[in-house]
Amino acid sequence: MHKLTLDDGMTLTYRELGAGAPVLLLHGWPTSSYLWRNVMPAIAEHNSVIAVDLPGFGGSDKPLNIRYDFELFDRALDGLLDKLEMDQVGIAVHDLGGPVGLHWMMANRDRVSRLAFLNVLVYPDFRPALIEFVRTLMNPETRDTLVGPEGLTQIMRDGVADKRKLTDELVAEVLGPFRDAPARQALAMAAIGLDPKEFHRIAEFVPTLDLPVRIIYGERDEVLTDIADTVEHLAKDLPQAEVTALPQCGHFLQEDDPEQVGRLLAEFFRG
Repeated sequence: MHKLTLDDGMTLTYRELGAGAPVLLLHGWPTSSYLWRNVMPAIAEHNSVIAVDLPGFGGSDKPLNIRYDFELFDRALDGLLDKLEMDQVGIAVHDLGGPVGLHWMMANRDRVSRLAFLNVLVYPDFRPALIEFVRTLMNPETRDTLVGPEGLTQIMRDGVADKRKLTDELVAEVLGPFRDAPARQALAMAAIGLDPKEFHRIAEFVPTLDLPVRIIYGERDEVLTDIADTVEHLAKDLPQAEVTALPQCGHFLQEDDPEQVGRLLAEFFRG
């Protein structure tokens, strides 16, 4: 793990492997760069690959005196790439990393060479289960259960199709950054700070993208249960996209089949 401090004082942690044209991997909620650990080696055979812990996640800072909005994540990505002196990157996004990455791209579209989607949240037509999830996190009386050990373990259990993948090591890595109450509060804040209105801007932005696009998704997603609808929408908005469905994988496809996911992403980002 590497660590750097941005100009605004926030510290981010990240993983880095390989050499060549850079690829940035963005995780979602409640994971971290650890999610990409077994996917990175394949990509790193031909590229420099960076997986960052976004603010509020993993080993990165988890302040409570800020709003975890799109502006914060934009600044974090700007600062990370500036510090690493990376002008143009390929990007792969998963879960909440989808809107975070796409929003950053709206002001930096010329800096992204290729874009890959994996079981991602994109559009503003939120399903009822997601709305209820946000409401639960906004209520302090119900929030603690969801961001506590049992709640996070259940999310990871729901997110893998092969329950044997939910090892003690995986659970410990997911729970580790959120041992104390302030960190768990930051995790909740990181899920509810994104302005829903900005999702409409993202939805209008997506069809304008003319770069190479790859969509890889686990069909057995019990977290984003409408993933097939999202993929269909993306494929319609981005006709250049190549789509691969993985029937043996769930939401955390990087855990269910990291070898295949790594190979597919490596082929894509190699160009």
